[in-house]
Amino acid sequence: MNDVNIHKTFDTLNNWHDEFLKQANPNDLEVFSFVLIGNKIDVDGGNSRMKAREWCGSRGNMPYFETSAKEGYNVEEAFLCVAKTALKNEHDRDIYFLRNLRNRFRN
Repeated sequence: MNDVNIHKTFDTLNNWHDEFLKQANPNDLEVFSFVLIGNKIDVDGGNSRMKAREWCGSRGNMPYFETSAKEGYNVEEAFLCVAKTALKNEHDRDIYFLRNLRNRFRN
């Protein structure tokens, strides 16, 4: 999540993204999903909105939501996307695990 009105919060996204992956250490970086949430769009219109869209596009079209927690704008949609993405990844991982397990017992 970044504040669309404070450019520094956008500038730290690369570091935040890389550090998160380092700490989380996911099994498969290709299927590990992120969602970027640009908050406080109700204030000054946001300086970094276009850069955020480009940044997400350069990372495989990562979902991007512009929100206003103060006004409740797009917050629910953003978090529903996060939840659906997490559930889909969990389901895909379960299928992968079950296929591998089944293949082990066949041999």
